[in-house]
Amino acid sequence: MGYPTEIDEQMTIGTIRKTFKYKLQPTPEQEQRMAFVLRRCRELYNAALQERRDAWHTCGVSIICAQQSANLPGIKEVRPEYQDIHSQVLQDVLTRLDRAFQGFFRRVKNGEQPGYPRLQGANRSASFTYKQFGTGATIDNDELVLSKIGRIAVRWSRPGEGTIKTVTITKEADGWYGCFSCIDMPMHPLPVTDRETGIDVGLKVFLITAEGDIVENPRHYRRAERELKKAQRRVSRRKKGSRRRRKAVQFLAKKHQKVRRQRHDFHHQTALLLVRQYDTIYLEDLPVANLVWNHHLAKSMSDAGWAQFRTILEGKAAYAGRRVVAVPPAYTSQDCSGCGERVKKSLSVRTHVCPSCGLILDRDENAARNIQWAGQALQGAVVIAAVLN
Repeated sequence: MGYPTEIDEQMTIGTIRKTFKYKLQPTPEQEQRMAFVLRRCRELYNAALQERRDAWHTCGVSIICAQQSANLPGIKEVRPEYQDIHSQVLQDVLTRLDRAFQGFFRRVKNGEQPGYPRLQGANRSASFTYKQFGTGATIDNDELVLSKIGRIAVRWSRPGEGTIKTVTITKEADGWYGCFSCIDMPMHPLPVTDRETGIDVGLKVFLITAEGDIVENPRHYRRAERELKKAQRRVSRRKKGSRRRRKAVQFLAKKHQKVRRQRHDFHHQTALLLVRQYDTIYLEDLPVANLVWNHHLAKSMSDAGWAQFRTILEGKAAYAGRRVVAVPPAYTSQDCSGCGERVKKSLSVRTHVCPSCGLILDRDENAARNIQWAGQALQGAVVIAAVLN
């Protein structure tokens, strides 16, 4: 089935960048060719990573992306199989590696967990990109034409918009997909509602607004956990390298894919509901990557998918002309939304009781109100600074 998805939305001046995702219907021969491209791209990524690592450890020399890209013609002479892959696809592999190193150096500079780029296994390399639409990837008679691969039928589940910039081919559990990144897409502002709110995300409920409206936590992974365990045991019982094990692995992957899609659909529906109701939405700037180190709550946090929800909410807000403002999360649950008194409480205490003003309120609703007021104060400070400058 087609599964169109907004993967990336970036607001520019009156326009956004948006990616449309469509199911491809390749022939068996085309599937083999695309799988071949994935294997060679993974091999190139690992070789380029090893080259950078060895050059630094042995000679103290840093190799940049441009130097490695200049060596691609020579690689094709030594390894003729790389001549069957479009040059832009190979260049994008090196660009991805360079972005991984840039992220590593940025995290080191900021004192964060560095996360040195690592070698890609067979299950970690599942996409390749044509960096310029019209060169290596085009559309002709509603078919996607890929250089070195051929004409591929596409299930156009909905019309695209804007100007196609790049094309990424991805391999998922149920087949191949084409992701078309489009620029110059016009925004579609929604009518002004003159309403603002703060939202507090959690595990007991998915989120609660400053008005006390609740969105329940569906817990998609928790509900599917029993079936996932059965599918995992099926994989464990199969002999490694056998055809039955490959089928079991594919069955397990489809189970996980279903959970991901359920969560993704829930995030889209919830974000759309908020964007339609409010002009400005305030939320906590949560360091989710750090929070999941709590082994007692990591599974539930990952199941909720707070980071993905924020990305989707910000994208839909940009498309609709709304605003999403992130505020510092410090003490939003501890401070009283009635008088500002700091009332310390553990995570197990679900009701806020203020000894100063007597306010009794759900812990999460109290936090949502604090988030809204902190966001409004932050916006006011920005406006004042702009006027003074």
